[in-house]
Amino acid sequence: NLRQPRLAAVLAAAAEAFGWGAQPTAPARGAGADPGANRGVGLACGADKGSYVAACVEVEVERATGRPQVLRVVQAFDCGAVINPDHVRSQVEGAIIQGLGGALFERVEFANGRILNPDFGGYRVPRFADTPAIETILLDRKDVEPAGAGETPIVAIAPAIANALFAATGVRRRGLPLQPA
Repeated sequence: NLRQPRLAAVLAAAAEAFGWGAQPTAPARGAGADPGANRGVGLACGADKGSYVAACVEVEVERATGRPQVLRVVQAFDCGAVINPDHVRSQVEGAIIQGLGGALFERVEFANGRILNPDFGGYRVPRFADTPAIETILLDRKDVEPAGAGETPIVAIAPAIANALFAATGVRRRGLPLQPA
């Protein structure tokens, strides 16, 4: 039902590369799978400042704790003509990792008007172990002026994770971070 062709194109590209519809959303399966976990997939798309993005995500959620782990992200991005693909790809991947922080971990804690976690020892940001497999697809639109890649790549990751968590657990989490309290 998308009427914006560029948004439809990133959504189709991400879904195709992800293999949308082929992933199990039931308990984890296969060698090394955690029998105490559920898996789910989710997608989201968006646009900002003349750029378009779509993300497909697979998560695994521990049944006992409700803690999610993002296993895989496929993100398609259209920012018009791509001048330097390596730099755009790096920008997209950095935005995905930064978005994981906001989606899953980052939370400023307050008490009595004071910040309780003012440094990185108490303020959780993504770590190497949190980084999922990432596939970035750039839609190089030579017919469109470059729009830049600075901010748009982050807009789809948190809602895609939220949708994957809903698919895995049946619980719709509406506040960030999406981790259980």
